[in-house]
Amino acid sequence: MEGIVPSGRLMSSQFKTYLTFGGATAVIVLLLGYLAYTGVQDSKSYYVTIKELHKMGDGAYAKRLRVAGNVQPGSIKRVGTHVQFVLMEEDQTLHVDYTGTEAPPDTFKDDSQALADGRFDRDGTFHAKQLQAKCASKYAPQQPGTPTNGVPSSEPAKSMTRAQPAAGSGVSN
Repeated sequence: MEGIVPSGRLMSSQFKTYLTFGGATAVIVLLLGYLAYTGVQDSKSYYVTIKELHKMGDGAYAKRLRVAGNVQPGSIKRVGTHVQFVLMEEDQTLHVDYTGTEAPPDTFKDDSQALADGRFDRDGTFHAKQLQAKCASKYAPQQPGTPTNGVPSSEPAKSMTRAQPAAGSGVSN
């Protein structure tokens, strides 16, 4: 009976195998949970108005924020993809320093609406990594009676379709 392993030793080695496998699985699950949590925290951003940003106190420095407003006329200073400008909302202003990898959109100009995504610094400057802008007039609803190209026509509108007579009406074309 030399080749037979006592059941106590067999149980012990199976238990160690299960314990090792279970421990490795637990570590992997915990690591994936941690990575998911930190990924969500890094991508989360809070939308605030300029007034709310100024009232947040120290809480504003620790969060990724999105702030919107109108670009103050004459405040845009560009150097390549680096842009500095001032956002306005009612009586509040915010200095923004954009250092994204892409140039600002073509619609980014004086009096345009802009949305800056980044972090607020203790020096009072908002450091944006992303910038969106839209020109208010470009997205305004079309006024009734105005053609789609925006130029009024001096000629009356012409119909491009012709009514077809109903079958059996006796009217020929």
